[in-house]
Amino acid sequence: MSIRALWIISHEKGENVSVRFSRRFPTVEHRAKSLAGSSYVPLPEESTFLQLMLTELGLSESNKSFVAARDDCLHRPRSPALELRVDGTEKGALWPVLAISQGPLILACLPLVDAPPEPRPPLANLLSVSQGLALLSGLQSFLLVSGNKPDGEGLVSRLAMLPSVLLQICPLGTPLDVPQLGSPATPTLPISSGVQKQPAWKTGSHKGRAVVNVALMETVRSMQYGDPSRQDLWDVYGTVTCKCEVEGVLPNVTVTLSLPPNGSPLQDILVHPCVTSLDSSILTASSVDNFDGSAFSGPYKFPFSPPLEPFRLCSYTSQVPVPPILGSYQLKEEENQLRVSVALKLHESVKNSFEYCAAHLPLFNRDQMGVVDVKVNSGTLDVSKDKNLLVWTLGQKFPKCREATMEGKITFSGPVPGPSDPLCTGLTAYIKLYFKVPDMTLSGCCVDQHSVQVYSSAKPRIVTSRDLQSKEYYIWNSTGVAPVSSGRMIM
Repeated sequence: MSIRALWIISHEKGENVSVRFSRRFPTVEHRAKSLAGSSYVPLPEESTFLQLMLTELGLSESNKSFVAARDDCLHRPRSPALELRVDGTEKGALWPVLAISQGPLILACLPLVDAPPEPRPPLANLLSVSQGLALLSGLQSFLLVSGNKPDGEGLVSRLAMLPSVLLQICPLGTPLDVPQLGSPATPTLPISSGVQKQPAWKTGSHKGRAVVNVALMETVRSMQYGDPSRQDLWDVYGTVTCKCEVEGVLPNVTVTLSLPPNGSPLQDILVHPCVTSLDSSILTASSVDNFDGSAFSGPYKFPFSPPLEPFRLCSYTSQVPVPPILGSYQLKEEENQLRVSVALKLHESVKNSFEYCAAHLPLFNRDQMGVVDVKVNSGTLDVSKDKNLLVWTLGQKFPKCREATMEGKITFSGPVPGPSDPLCTGLTAYIKLYFKVPDMTLSGCCVDQHSVQVYSSAKPRIVTSRDLQSKEYYIWNSTGVAPVSSGRMIM
């Protein structure tokens, strides 16, 4: 496996977005040109690549919310492999561009695909994709010190070290200590004990007290219409990630997920290949089939021999009776102004303690905002007139009645046009909620600290956490036309 190029982009808020480091490998590029023939797409300039990457990731400063090359229905993104269309057409596309983002950096690379450009092979068949992601993950740990944001000087010094580091871990564009193309494709059981070889890009083995960190994160999506003739939709998707920091021999670990007595069984469970054994009944519950009350409801035990890097132990979906926040949004037009009425109610089963909670009310396809006379009974309201956006920050708590309201009028000054959107025409408008609730999950699923078993003489410290956060949480204007899906949302 080889990579054609590597880029490190800085996109921290308050700073200029720029390419902090890039490296191209001419020998690999020569091979890419020979393999592709007439379909060869050369590497673009840094400025062009930066703009293409930011647009694809939705991080560009452009006011265009719809970009045809990214959002067109004919475009089928296959994450984590991005497609960057250099000249705006499919024929001039760089693929697969791998990118990971954390903190102030985006790390990206373009691996060499030793296959004809058309038809494109499935990602699962490309060993270079997993190897490229492993390289980026290792560089990420090196630059950000295991995921933590370093001080400015520390990041600058590590970026300055990259040329010499790449000479050792990726000579001539070929990373060391990765599975080779000739390795067997058949899966094998993970080794339960022994010292795993440290990759060349790791900064060193763990020193200090052993720690096993288990984090459970549930994300909830919702589409609420405020209309009895339209069915509201919501979905819950959970992931359990683990990180084992142990010096020397990695231990065998068992993580147990538990549900409350009245909890709905977990569905669509997928597990990491490092899991050594599993009850087949855990994997049978599917959200596609009709719900069966006799399905396995836990506890869910996952024994595994952990890899060196942080990994996703399992993922699942869950059916919950109600979404965490029920909303009502009414937007009515009166002459040259809009009357806004919003009510948000926090469900009684949800803990009234947020890390953050905010509602964004964009108003597209109108003149620029003029006078905004809107009152809220909780939180603060910020107005961005150039973006025609109201940001309602509810903070960390709802009122004691668990209901927050917004009422008022908005006039438009014109003739300067505001942001446009091909979907939100007329009274088609929405509220998008952003929130995170620490120490709770909507399904009730949890990982008890005492249920994590570690078979090791090191006696590591066990750290567990669980959080609930929103993702694509929309409340549509009940007086306008809203897009409606008749099927279940897919995470």
